[in-house]
Amino acid sequence: MSKPEGVLSKIRVVEWSQGHAAAFAGLLLAESGADVVLIDGDRTGRRQKLASFAVWDRSKRRLERNCGAPEDVQALQDLLSEADILLTDMTPHDREKLGLGSRAIKDRHPHLIITEIGSWPAGHKLENRPVDDTLVLAEAGLMDEQAGVRDGPIYLRFPLGSWGSAYLAAIGTLARLIQKRRGRGVGGVSTSLVQGALAPSAMLWRKAERATPEFTNSMGKSIRSPQFECSDGVWIHVKSTPDHAPLMSAALQELGADRIADLNAGEKGDHICPNWGANKFIFKSRPSDVWLADLWSADVAVQPDVPMGHIYGDEQAILNGYVIDVEDPVFGKTRQPGAPVSIEPPMRAFRPAAFASPWRDGDWSSERAGSCISSSRGAAEELPLNGVKVADFGAFLAGPFATMMLSDLGADVVKVEGLTGDPLRRNDGAFFGCQRGKRSLAVDLKHETAADIIASLAEWADIVHHNIRLPAAHRLGIDYETLSAINPELIYCHVSAYGPKGPRKDWPGYDQLFQAQTGWEFEGAGEGNQPMWHRFGMMDHQCALASLFVTLLGLYHRDNGHGGQAVGASLLGAGLMTVSETIVLEDGSLTPYPGLDQQQMGVSSTRRLYRCMDGWVAFASDVPDTCSSLQQHSRQTSVSGVEDYMAGLTVAEALGLADDCGIAATEARTDNRDRFFGDPANLDKGLVARFNQSKFGMVDMVGTFWLFDGQPALPQSGVPDLGEHTAQCLEELGFSPVEIRDFCRNKIVAGLRNEVAE
Repeated sequence: MSKPEGVLSKIRVVEWSQGHAAAFAGLLLAESGADVVLIDGDRTGRRQKLASFAVWDRSKRRLERNCGAPEDVQALQDLLSEADILLTDMTPHDREKLGLGSRAIKDRHPHLIITEIGSWPAGHKLENRPVDDTLVLAEAGLMDEQAGVRDGPIYLRFPLGSWGSAYLAAIGTLARLIQKRRGRGVGGVSTSLVQGALAPSAMLWRKAERATPEFTNSMGKSIRSPQFECSDGVWIHVKSTPDHAPLMSAALQELGADRIADLNAGEKGDHICPNWGANKFIFKSRPSDVWLADLWSADVAVQPDVPMGHIYGDEQAILNGYVIDVEDPVFGKTRQPGAPVSIEPPMRAFRPAAFASPWRDGDWSSERAGSCISSSRGAAEELPLNGVKVADFGAFLAGPFATMMLSDLGADVVKVEGLTGDPLRRNDGAFFGCQRGKRSLAVDLKHETAADIIASLAEWADIVHHNIRLPAAHRLGIDYETLSAINPELIYCHVSAYGPKGPRKDWPGYDQLFQAQTGWEFEGAGEGNQPMWHRFGMMDHQCALASLFVTLLGLYHRDNGHGGQAVGASLLGAGLMTVSETIVLEDGSLTPYPGLDQQQMGVSSTRRLYRCMDGWVAFASDVPDTCSSLQQHSRQTSVSGVEDYMAGLTVAEALGLADDCGIAATEARTDNRDRFFGDPANLDKGLVARFNQSKFGMVDMVGTFWLFDGQPALPQSGVPDLGEHTAQCLEELGFSPVEIRDFCRNKIVAGLRNEVAE
């Protein structure tokens, strides 16, 4: 299969990696058109045997180099002289030993963008920890942030850090390419698994000087999610009220008020399911397929909780190219995840994961690709997207989180919200996790006069980004056809639930539905347990990150003279990609993947949590020999026996045992938010952001997701009040004081200061 033209066709990338995050970041660049040469940092040969890497190493070239000998190091240096980007997850210590530390590479190759993914941020005291989700999530205390079937931290089966940091690395790289293309110099970018995991934790971890109970307790560990078991044993997850659906409505009427009250007693309802107990009873009366058909017919947002892999057969996913067929040299004919986003020219898989091949002189032309200005001048100290203007029409999370990150990267983001505000404002904690650094313009978009404001925003902006369902966007006049007629150079990103094609293209969607549909609620619950929603909301965040990636891809393409365009991402596309640790074989079976045990402790004796006398530890090894070594040292042959042995050790003794067995391990911290926020090393690297806010006073929350040449990308302002910047934004858009007062008087806008509104 020949390589198609792509947005990054003139970009050359050397990927020197051994893990999930860097491999997937490399895939995003490769299938956007970049020429990616993979140098496999894993010397065990395990990589080419895993189905996950059959996906993540697609569309790359692989070399027989592992940089273990002087000639390998020299070969890498030769490659870097002709590359635009080095993408690596090798630890600083391992690179320094080979003379390939970031400073040495930068001195020799000043034209190069160096993108690093670590366990913790570059320069942090833990930067040389293994780049491993189990260790990072345990050490950061994030395994203690999910309620499970027992007390204490639970093993998070979803690799939260790797999926987040992969997108962060690709996004940071694009931001640097845009900055370089605009003639503002060359700089590096680094991120880490802990920052990838903190991205969805931003709506969970926060402190405030004047915290209200709602601020403190929203999205708490005790939060319950509306999941119900049907008569066939299948659980379904609903996210809008089911009571008006025909079958449910009829069943409620048949029960009568007294019986409903009895069933609801002891079952606390919520705004989605006020009749929780009655709903629970009624759902058990029919099989899941009957309920799904009934609820979908009534526009109720619902999906079944299914095991991982079922989504590969989803019609909507196939129609949108989120599922593709790949002939793999190891696994044969397979079904794999396709590109999670839409753009022109499209992202494409153009070759399967390749076997290693020897390097030949002339494989890369000695001529520079010419994609970037070849200046070796260092990047300006300003953030890479300084000067980029964004109109954010989104609400809730999957849209606004992406635009918050654009603000972190230096863009000027105007949040356009209704006169009563983004509906997520009623949940202060979650709202704070996706809104910092923006300016708020409150306007009644349904008012006919608002069209003038919308037109001015479209003319002003480089980017329009939103997650409003498209029929509603057309009614409001914020569809691509309308706005691009005003500004043809506009990059317009729409975030949908189920993708731009097919019968479900305009359906509503929520994080919970895609945790269910992708199988993560099923797999994350542990063997035999009720499916479990992860309160991290990682499907929303994966979608937001995918939308940010494709938005910057579009902006880079525009900067290269190709004009504006509509791009898109979806919960379905981003969610399906996270299933890529398993693929479908020709006979319809799935490749093996590790399952979580019933007690949510782990997936093997050497990759799991252990309870000790004075706390918890996490072990993280996939090397078979370490299992037998652990059995020998503990004199136990079963996992339960090893657990009993560990219960008699202190945390320090358990960590010593792990070291003796060659197993990477760490303390699994509990109740760690305050300790994390107060750690000087975390403060120094910007992992904690602090700002003042009118309602809550001084607020501490999750900080930077990137370091640019060692400097944290921190927000320049906090979370805006509703309409806080209305007057300022309207003035910048060219409206006169008289026009602004008229807008206010006619209740078209809100949030004006008295002296402006009078």
